[in-house]
Amino acid sequence: MQVMAVDGPSAAGKSTYAARLAAALDAPLLGTDEFPVPWDGPVLAWWPHVRPLLETLRRGGTAVYRPYDWRTRAYGPPRVLRPAPLLVLEGVGTAWRGGPADLRIWVDAPYGVRRRRAVLRDGAEGLAAWEEWGRREAAHFARDRTRERADLVVDSGDPPGASAELARDLLQRGGQDLGGLGA
Repeated sequence: MQVMAVDGPSAAGKSTYAARLAAALDAPLLGTDEFPVPWDGPVLAWWPHVRPLLETLRRGGTAVYRPYDWRTRAYGPPRVLRPAPLLVLEGVGTAWRGGPADLRIWVDAPYGVRRRRAVLRDGAEGLAAWEEWGRREAAHFARDRTRERADLVVDSGDPPGASAELARDLLQRGGQDLGGLGA
């Protein structure tokens, strides 16, 4: 199984892009927002939850987890991930240097756009926490050089489907083995 990571700062449009990409490539999607990562926690707090799922899938097994709902602050019903040739992994930190990505996609948008999206998504009362999270994720990205190591950089204002075609082209150039595409 190959892992295509969709990374970038909070409210950049990663979830929307990753959902379109997964649909275009007929691949399952796993988002790090489906795990409890507190605003004041480490950027990679999702990794201990995701790692065993990926290990199971890479062995050819079926992975089961209960997604966390941020609105209700409770776990939902179990979700099943079946083995597939490709998995789209979406969320802040998914393309980090030590992570499982075979192909890394960076999704970004201007700060003002991301801030407006964050307020619409989380409410004005969450803005201070979002700003603090943004400082921590920016420090992580700078240390890791995530954007610089990306195989594809996407402006979330791109027309729907345009970047999915670029990602598909990268996959086809690399064939089933994406080894030469990741940094």
